[in-house]
Amino acid sequence: MSLNLAPRVLFEDNHLLIINKLASDLVQVDQTGDPSLEDQVKQYIKEKYNKPGAVFLGVVHRLDRPTSGAIIFARTDKALSRLNELLRNHSIKKTYWAIVEKAPPKPTDRLVHYLKKNQATNKSSIVKKETEGAQLAVLSYQQLASSEHYHLLEIQLETGRHHQIRVQLSSLGCIIKGDLKYGAKRSNSDGSISLHARKLEFTHPIQKTPLFVVAPCPQDPLWIFFEKQLS
Repeated sequence: MSLNLAPRVLFEDNHLLIINKLASDLVQVDQTGDPSLEDQVKQYIKEKYNKPGAVFLGVVHRLDRPTSGAIIFARTDKALSRLNELLRNHSIKKTYWAIVEKAPPKPTDRLVHYLKKNQATNKSSIVKKETEGAQLAVLSYQQLASSEHYHLLEIQLETGRHHQIRVQLSSLGCIIKGDLKYGAKRSNSDGSISLHARKLEFTHPIQKTPLFVVAPCPQDPLWIFFEKQLS
């Protein structure tokens, strides 16, 4: 559970840890009671550095459970505070890859919507700007490649709303492969959706040096096909 996390570590120093999350990983404990990635990372640090007592770990941001890819954890309170500030200022550039069932109407575009989360269904939907609780959601996408039945999009997030990429792409008819919640025809065999947090770019919160991290895609034939097309 712990040191076997090592092959998925994308970056590590005294201040932060970036992990390549599996689609099955739950970031933080929820009502399911399933083991969380947060607990796994704490155990990894405890074992690797022989730390006695409790291990400090800050969850900087989250990824939906069926989503894979790069996720940041802070190892110190100072790093957590500064990373939270970077997030608030939109200074952490997040790039996602999504495999969708239908090609978008334009090869590249910027989508601007207002979203509202339904707590009861744990879904978000596009609403009018004046709707109570509506939040601005902005992303840009570019079509990178296509197979016989699917298309690979690269997405740059400008805002971080609940299920934002899933909702905004589905509004174009570009439903993410395996995403039953937003209209996919069938599920993926492993319960994932084909959405991957591919890259992170930001300034190290303590060292002030540029950080650029790329998360390898899941070892699935379609992901492998698209990675090879672009290599």
